[in-house]
Amino acid sequence: MSSATITLLFLAFAVVMFVTEKIPLALTASVVAIGLNLTGVLDNSATFAGYINSNVILCVGMFVVGQALFETGMANRIGRLVTRFAKTERSLIVAVMLITGLMSGFLSNTGTAAVLIPVVCGIADESGFSRGKLLMPLVFAAALGGNLSIIGAPGNLMGVNALQEMGLAISFFMYAPVGLPMLLVGILYYAVIGYRFLPNTVGEGQAEGSSRDFSQVPAWKQITSLVVLVVVVFAMIFESQIGISLQVSACIGAIVLVVLGVISEKEALKSIDLKVVLLFGGSLALAEALEGTGAGTLIADFIVGLLGSNPHPILILLAIFVVGCALTNFMSNTATTALMVPIATSLAQSLGADPRAMIIATVIACSCAYATPIGMPANTMVVGLGGYKFNDYVKSGMPMILIAFVICMVLLPILYPFFP
Repeated sequence: MSSATITLLFLAFAVVMFVTEKIPLALTASVVAIGLNLTGVLDNSATFAGYINSNVILCVGMFVVGQALFETGMANRIGRLVTRFAKTERSLIVAVMLITGLMSGFLSNTGTAAVLIPVVCGIADESGFSRGKLLMPLVFAAALGGNLSIIGAPGNLMGVNALQEMGLAISFFMYAPVGLPMLLVGILYYAVIGYRFLPNTVGEGQAEGSSRDFSQVPAWKQITSLVVLVVVVFAMIFESQIGISLQVSACIGAIVLVVLGVISEKEALKSIDLKVVLLFGGSLALAEALEGTGAGTLIADFIVGLLGSNPHPILILLAIFVVGCALTNFMSNTATTALMVPIATSLAQSLGADPRAMIIATVIACSCAYATPIGMPANTMVVGLGGYKFNDYVKSGMPMILIAFVICMVLLPILYPFFP
């Protein structure tokens, strides 16, 4: 059996396991990586290179920097400060989406949602506003905000890594030219039109974490956690000017927070999501196998064949977006990105086109998990609290997917021409 065939079999196994989650996602990725090694497709170096990839280190550093903002209660303070000025449901939707989107551009999407959900539930209960009209825009904004920077979501770094492997330049805000318009149009949509399609429900239960008391946390810790985050982000933005890599800046920020005692060593280690690290590392091993054995090219050629002879890159872009969106609403966003990025790369290379539009479209499509309550963890968090039904996500989320699709299809070919 050829190496390409073995790789395709492991890819099929990964797809089935990622969709069904019969075994944990991180374990699936690890099984694939080790399996490719045992079958001789990858040597030891290629198998484990992904686990020590520089972007994995970046992810780990930002886990700690972001967690400090949550542990000190600074994230809660920011959330309450913004929502305090909203007097109507519509103005509150705008405020909630804006602050959630901006925060999730630099922090964990799920963590940002988890912090702000109890804040919004409390405001809704005290004011008599509908939880149903507030919580869904909140979690959608968390996903939209993830498209603002390369650290907005773990899947973003997979796109970054693919471009780096091809020797293409990346920047901290490489997703923002598409992600920022998506966030702003999304906010405008829910404030003007989408508001009407949000369910007017009260929900049930109490938001987890709403009773957590941060009053005993010293003010200097809260301020320091915010200052370190801001400094790290600016260091990443001006990476080339200061000569310090993104990964090193993230690690310095994490070290400073632990050394100063803003976050304890135990809390810092606990914040590192090993599931993401293992999923990332195993997925990069699969990507390496898809490229090295030619299996990725076979898939790309098959898809191109289905689209007819010599398909236009726009048609390929459309196909990538539709497939990515369809998968990500029923499986992990990160897992979907891990599967789709190598295929998108191969498709671009098969056409001799600039891969940036294809890869960015893939990453964004794989974040469009708005149409189901299982599309992303934050969606699931608010099902009971918002009193939502499955169809509520379909009615409220599908327009957001359409907005993302239109913005990507219009802007990406302009920003990154296929044949410059």
